[in-house]
Amino acid sequence: MNSPRVADRSKLIALVCLLLCAGFLATTLISYFASRDSIRASIIATELPLTSDNVYSEIQKDLVRPVLISSMMSRDTFLRDWVISGERDVGQMTRYLKEVMSHYGAFTAFFVSDASKTYYHADGVLKQILADEPRDAWYFRVRDMKEPYEINVDPDLANRDTLTIFINYRVLDYRNRFIGATGVGLTVDAVVGIIQDYQKRYGRTIYFVNGSGDIVLAGRHDEGGERRGNIRDIPGLREQADAVLQSTGGSFEYDSEQGRHFLNVRYIPELKWRLFVVKDERSAVSGLQRALYMNLAVCAGVTLLVLLLVYLTINRYHRALEQMAATDSLTGLANRHALKLLLSQAMRDAARQRSPMTAILIDIDHFKALNDSQGHAAGDRVLRQLGETLRGCLRASDIACRWGGEEFLVVLKNTDLAAALPLAETLRQHIAEMPAGAGEAVRISAGVVAWQAGDSVETLVERADAQLYRAKQEGRDRVCSEAVSLPPSPPPLDTE
Repeated sequence: MNSPRVADRSKLIALVCLLLCAGFLATTLISYFASRDSIRASIIATELPLTSDNVYSEIQKDLVRPVLISSMMSRDTFLRDWVISGERDVGQMTRYLKEVMSHYGAFTAFFVSDASKTYYHADGVLKQILADEPRDAWYFRVRDMKEPYEINVDPDLANRDTLTIFINYRVLDYRNRFIGATGVGLTVDAVVGIIQDYQKRYGRTIYFVNGSGDIVLAGRHDEGGERRGNIRDIPGLREQADAVLQSTGGSFEYDSEQGRHFLNVRYIPELKWRLFVVKDERSAVSGLQRALYMNLAVCAGVTLLVLLLVYLTINRYHRALEQMAATDSLTGLANRHALKLLLSQAMRDAARQRSPMTAILIDIDHFKALNDSQGHAAGDRVLRQLGETLRGCLRASDIACRWGGEEFLVVLKNTDLAAALPLAETLRQHIAEMPAGAGEAVRISAGVVAWQAGDSVETLVERADAQLYRAKQEGRDRVCSEAVSLPPSPPPLDTE
């Protein structure tokens, strides 16, 4: 009988769990995706452009500044006049270059005369430039180019071949004739350190790309290791490489094995390079993902707590409903429906154990007259008192119920007819001692029958009802059974 109820209860709890989980999950995921889209939009529209502006401002000081210093040197009247006058005092040039280094903080400063092919350095004359010397090819390239300057990376002979970024500026006389090359240099390590500082400060991957797509400068370490080569070698970016290199700036997106990346490109005309600032989505939303997992954990905890409360509440009300369904609300005894279930089980137990069992059907005599004369409240009070009397006289294993109206049915387990009859008489006497109101006693009639193999609930009750009818016919206030009829005991003597 309980299986369908348990199944229904389980279905209800499962439905509540499903609704809670679906609601929490939908709310959390909608919030997560909305926040992620907002972060993406913020990265593309605000964060990366702002980072590019900040980095460009830093470049003005750290990288573009050497270009401006070299430009100033190429137009310096002292330098041009000194060359035109025949390069007479080498000390003047070395002092000039040393002043440039100390004043502007350059790693190196130089001048190469086209007339004498002499390489001047702050420490003096470094060497003579030779056309067939591979290390001097840069000079002849600068001499023949049309642009005013170039940036290249070469070992610095004056500083133990330290890899250096040189800004090589063409020097022209007052009639725009080429008379030499000058400029300053920064060590590659120093520039890489600067880029790494940018990356650490802004939490982005930063590198510089020339017009051919070669990555000319980058931090030593980024998510993919040391960044080298060409942007066409970067998975996901190679398909957009041409469009990126043709643009003067803008925002781009590409996907790789590490996830989605957001790229902001800015052209730096002073360096003729493009500044690449990259932010990967994984790092951008890592905090959001942690919040998502935390929210899901909280939702799971809340769901479990709510389910526990629902389970306890349902069980509580289910037990209350079961009790209400099986209990007579007036007397607190089992009702007719519960008695049928209990009696059916008792019959099966008696048949299996071959033990005796008896039933007593009780009816209150003249109960209608009591209700009519004293009111229904008095009648209800009598019914409650009778229920209390039955509970006080019976064993815990016995069954008592309100069968209907003023009728009560008692089932005595492991009790034969011979033992049941005296108990029925005792019950009649105890009930007779209950006041019905206005000094009247409560009288009952009872029918007692023994359970027989093959009896059903209906046949057992029918037999008990027949004996109850017999007791009524014989004058009420008595106990009858299929074997005997017990007349009422005489009233106690009045000793007063």
